[in-house]
Amino acid sequence: MPQSIRAGSGTRAAIFAPLDGAGRAELVLQRLTDAIVLGVLHDGERLPSEAELARQLGVATVTAREALEILRRNKLVHTKRGRDGGSFVTFAGRGATDLQDERLVAWSRVQVRDLGVHYSAIAGLAAELAADRASAADIENLERILDRADAGTADAARRGQGTFRLEVAALSQSARLVREELRLQAEFGSLLWLSLRDASRRERCQAVQRATVAALIAEDGARARQLTVTQIIESIEWLIEAKSLLELKGRSTMTDSTATVSTTAVLPTGAPA
Repeated sequence: MPQSIRAGSGTRAAIFAPLDGAGRAELVLQRLTDAIVLGVLHDGERLPSEAELARQLGVATVTAREALEILRRNKLVHTKRGRDGGSFVTFAGRGATDLQDERLVAWSRVQVRDLGVHYSAIAGLAAELAADRASAADIENLERILDRADAGTADAARRGQGTFRLEVAALSQSARLVREELRLQAEFGSLLWLSLRDASRRERCQAVQRATVAALIAEDGARARQLTVTQIIESIEWLIEAKSLLELKGRSTMTDSTATVSTTAVLPTGAPA
């Protein structure tokens, strides 16, 4: 396989890759929602037809149709009739926070921690192998990616982190690890890196990326793996705390009949708002 891949095209390929346990509309819905919220599918972009979407994902046409109908109700896509018609993304960032928070609250703590265990195993091993297998040209490309990265906003930082992790996975020269990295980013990336809403976390993320590149240059696989795993664990712990605060906010809002609890009064700096 190529030693380096383009994360943008790779992530898009993962979005439309066949689903495991295909046949459930909620799986199609979640994958497309994540892709829209993450910005992999852009505002105004035309989606594949129902039949083509079903073929690519390996589901029945009626399943794809049901998922698209829910996306329309959620105002994430709109459908136009006629020769130039089709389903188009209608999401320009508004409401992303609410969608992400709702998903986090819906997950159990066991699910969140299990995600961390699984992803740290994949990403950690990829980083370790990359330290042994990456060439000087590969490292230079990784450094250029970091130099171009924009950490000014949470969305930009998440895209940058996704790109970085995909490139490191590609440097492992393991097709299976790359596919699993792609799958995880497509299905869980919008949840995994919610901590990058916090500016201090974005700075920390950049520092970890630079330190990881230094470990790859030094061919220190153990260090590259340790940095990767630690970063993922920290992100998971942030998610657990954020989930608790969101649940507290929800309970307070439901029991308060005279006023809505202020988000800023409940959540500390860095937690979802």
